[in-house]
Amino acid sequence: MAADLNPDWLSCLPSSWSYGVTRDGRVFFINEEAKSTTWLHPVTGEAVITGHRKTPDLPTGWEEGYTFEGARCFIKYACRGTQ
Repeated sequence: MAADLNPDWLSCLPSSWSYGVTRDGRVFFINEEAKSTTWLHPVTGEAVITGHRKTPDLPTGWEEGYTFEGARCFIKYACRGTQ
């Protein structure tokens, strides 16, 4: 599930920029003037952290996530149950 969109980074977008959200919850930024997009915030230069997602197509214990650069990755959590 994606994290809530933070109004702080929205309010500091330059006037020619907007943002979009992909179907899987990743936030990207749109430069209307240059007709280009980026995963990195145009002011901070950082990717917006949108959290991890559990998807039905992943095995139990795995979640989908994204690096600070916006690259997709998969995380496996150790079992903490008892036998």
